[in-house]
Amino acid sequence: MSKADVFIGSIDQGTTSTRFIIYDRLARPVGSHQVEFTQFYPEAGWVEHDPMEILESVKVCMAKAVDKATADGHNVDSGLKAIGLTNQRETTLVWSKSTGLPLYNAIVWMDVRTSSICRRLEKDLPGGRNHFVGTCGLPISTYFSALKLLWLLENVDAVRQAVKTGDALFGTIDSWLIWNLTGGTNNGLHVTDVSNASRTMLMNLKSLDWDEPTLQTLGIPREILPKIVSNSEIIGHISKGFPIPGIPISGCLGDQHAAMVGQACRKGEAKSTYGTGAFILINTGDEIIHSKHGLLSTLAFKLGPQASTNYALEGSIAIAGAAVQWLRDSLGIIATAREIEELASQVESSGGVYFVPAFNGLFAPWWRDDARGICIGITRFTNKAHIARAVLESMCFQVKDVLDSMHKDWNEKGGAGNGKKEFLLRVDGGATVNNLLMQIQADLLGNPVVRPADIETTALGAAYAAGLAVGVWTEDEIFASGEKIETTTLFQPTVDPEVRKKKIDSWCKAVSRTFDLADLF
Repeated sequence: MSKADVFIGSIDQGTTSTRFIIYDRLARPVGSHQVEFTQFYPEAGWVEHDPMEILESVKVCMAKAVDKATADGHNVDSGLKAIGLTNQRETTLVWSKSTGLPLYNAIVWMDVRTSSICRRLEKDLPGGRNHFVGTCGLPISTYFSALKLLWLLENVDAVRQAVKTGDALFGTIDSWLIWNLTGGTNNGLHVTDVSNASRTMLMNLKSLDWDEPTLQTLGIPREILPKIVSNSEIIGHISKGFPIPGIPISGCLGDQHAAMVGQACRKGEAKSTYGTGAFILINTGDEIIHSKHGLLSTLAFKLGPQASTNYALEGSIAIAGAAVQWLRDSLGIIATAREIEELASQVESSGGVYFVPAFNGLFAPWWRDDARGICIGITRFTNKAHIARAVLESMCFQVKDVLDSMHKDWNEKGGAGNGKKEFLLRVDGGATVNNLLMQIQADLLGNPVVRPADIETTALGAAYAAGLAVGVWTEDEIFASGEKIETTTLFQPTVDPEVRKKKIDSWCKAVSRTFDLADLF
């Protein structure tokens, strides 16, 4: 078989949609399909997904993408070598081993129902909010899976009963999908990968295994947890009942970790993914750096069972593209997400309007779950174009806040050793098609922003990991970025430094106004 007949598939299961993309040997997409699924908001601050709907969306996307690629003349049926999987992280569910059915909806990563559990643990544990940071790199927060699992154990009878009888399986979305894809109730594999496991608050970052003292402290039974594997190895094979039975699943990464691989981020290099939220990670190599400035210590990737482990510092932003969806779906200011660029371009500035999208609190570097969204600086001069521009600016201000913290941590650890190279922010994700957004980002950072030709680097990273495990690509090929430079777009800062400073000071003032608003009635 020629190299032209070799393909790798990638499941990209995100917060609002699922897609399946098929890549050729040159990592070019040859077929894809995307499906949006339902968001449930049962109470203020609660966000849920239907795991069965997510599973069905994966089936549909796989079948349609294969059909499209085949219709375009690609011999996918015989040339597909493996698939990778990447997923929304932290989103948590428990299902029945015997029936294969979820025992409750999946609790989404941005859900804040566990606030009271967080406060209780902070009060009861000697280390307070940072009690587990030394082992897992994460503070006690509504963000992480362990707290969502505790809520399920404390509040859902079906979950408690299934745990008692040994019928419960816990997992993030990767575990749920792999279990079903490899057989489900018929010997499906209950696994997760090191990157997804690192976001549960339960994995020891050094041993890459579940941390027994943490499990005992939280009262979480080890037997409901999946086995932890690397990001690049043959995990299992797709079972009958799915569009491509028999194909190996050989790559699995949380979405932000997959984007790091897709962007070929080596030690000292950072990327920012703009999706529902925004997530900025810098590869810290084989060193775990514990942040002093509000960031998370996490795993970057481990590309094989015997491969070295790369770690990262991460800043997580809960609401980025979701604010644009809010303008569209809740306020009706725009009809489609793409319209925001044209609308915001009608004005040269936000006219003194600042929008802080603390819908469910603020993540890095603030970590305030008592924050709520605000829009300030409104006058009779303000129109919807100013609001739209303020929403775009809010995404960029939040990214700058994280990068400022990241630079402080990195430099304090002596990591400024990128020498004289100018700092470049690599960007990806659906929102980066917005040229105005990217220019605002460069202007607020005072540094260039680099956008690749293929902005779906999350799916690409999962495909790379899968292809690496089955010999389609080598690690050198994946991280050789020289030939990709011609296909990037570079956004250079154009704003006067004094103007930048005034805008940043105003943004910080706006952020301070969001605190302690959770009890507004």
